Amino acid sequence: MKPVQHLRSTPAPTIIPDLLPLAAPGERRYDLDWLRIIAIITLLFYHTGMIYVSWGWHIKSTEHSILMEQVMRWLHRWRMPLLFFISGGGAYFALRRRSFSAFSGERVRRLFIPLLFGMFVIVPPQIYTEWIFRGRFSGSYAEFYPHVFGFEPYHDGGTGGAFSWHHLWFICYLFFYSLLSIPVFRWLRGEAGQRFTDRVGRLIARPGGALLLAGLLLLNDVALGGFFPSETHALIDDWAYFVQNLLLFWLGYLLISRRSFWQIVADQRRIYLAATLVCSLILYGVRAGFSSDVIDGSVLSRTLFSFNGLCLTWFSVLMSVGYSYRYLNIDKPVRKHLNEAVYPFYILHQTVIVLIGYAVLTKTNLGVYDGFLVVSLSSLIVCAGLYLLLIRPFRLMRVLFGMK
Repeated sequence: MKPVQHLRSTPAPTIIPDLLPLAAPGERRYDLDWLRIIAIITLLFYHTGMIYVSWGWHIKSTEHSILMEQVMRWLHRWRMPLLFFISGGGAYFALRRRSFSAFSGERVRRLFIPLLFGMFVIVPPQIYTEWIFRGRFSGSYAEFYPHVFGFEPYHDGGTGGAFSWHHLWFICYLFFYSLLSIPVFRWLRGEAGQRFTDRVGRLIARPGGALLLAGLLLLNDVALGGFFPSETHALIDDWAYFVQNLLLFWLGYLLISRRSFWQIVADQRRIYLAATLVCSLILYGVRAGFSSDVIDGSVLSRTLFSFNGLCLTWFSVLMSVGYSYRYLNIDKPVRKHLNEAVYPFYILHQTVIVLIGYAVLTKTNLGVYDGFLVVSLSSLIVCAGLYLLLIRPFRLMRVLFGMK
C-alpha cells in the first residue's frame, strides 16, 4: 500500500520544517540549505525521467532511454538518503530551540497535516490520470474522486484502490522518524549519549573513519533485507528500507550535533569522493559485465551487490556534505526564497509531472529527450506559478503545505 519530507532566539521564534532552512543560535548551515534545494530540484527531473525508463511508473512512454536509466541508478542511491540525512540535522537544530513536546507538535503541524491534505487533494489526480492512461477508468474526475473514500490501498501498476500517499511517503516516514527518535535524541543529550558521541568523534577523526559507519546500513540489510528485499514506500511491508533511512536520519543528527564534526567531514571530503567513485565504478562495471540473471543468481552475489549500493549511498552523502560545507556554506538573497518554496514544491511536483506527462504522451509525438525537456521544464514553471499565485500569499494554503 502506498497511501501512503530552526534559529535565533527572538520574541517570535521561526519554526521551519526539515525541507526548509536550518539554523541555530549564532550558527547557520547555508550549505545544507543549498544541498536540499539541489536534491529537490533533482527529484523533479528524476521523476520526469521515470516516464522514459524501463522501470514501472504511473504513466510510461513506449520509448526508453538506457542512458537516462543509468544516470538514475546512481541518483536513486543518493537523493533521498541525502534528504533524510539533512532532515536529521534539521531535527538537531530544531531541538536546540524547543522542548521535545513542542518539537512533536511542530512535526504534526509541518508534516502530518500536509500529508493528510496531500493524500486527499494532491495525490488523487495522479491516480485518476494513471487509471485513464491504463484504460481502467473512463469517467470524469468528479466521478472518480469518491473512490478515494473507499480507503482501498493503491498498488503499483494502477491496481487496487485510489487511496495512497504516493511520493508523499517521504513526509510520512519523516513524521514517524521524528516522533520515534525522541527517546534517542533525549539519550544523546545525556552523559551516556555524549560519551557515545565522543567515540563517534574519535572514529570519524581517523582518515576515512566515517566510511565505517556504513556498517550500520550493512547490518540492517543483513538483518532485514532478506525479509523485505524491495522498497515499497508502504511502511507496513518496507521495514528494511524504513530502518535504513531512519539510520541515515540519526546519522544526520549525530554528525551535525557538533561543530567540530563539520570540519572533519569537510577536511576528508576527497577520501569520500574517492570511495564514492570506487563504488560507482563497481556499480556500473558489474552491470556492464554481468547480466541481471548472474547478479541475482545467488544469495552471495545479490548481497555483495546490495552492500556496494549501500556503501555508495553513505559515501556519496558524506561526499556531498563535505564538499558543500567547504564550498556552499555561503548566503545569497535567493536562498531564503528558494528555501521557503522547496517544501510546497516537493508536495506539488509529482502530480504536476504526471498531468503534464500524460498530455505530452497522448497529445504529441515528442521523443524521449525532447519529451523529457518539455515535461520537466513545464512542470518546473507550473510548480513555481502555483506556489507564487495560490500558496505563498494565503494563510490557509501555507498551513496546508506546511509553511510558516
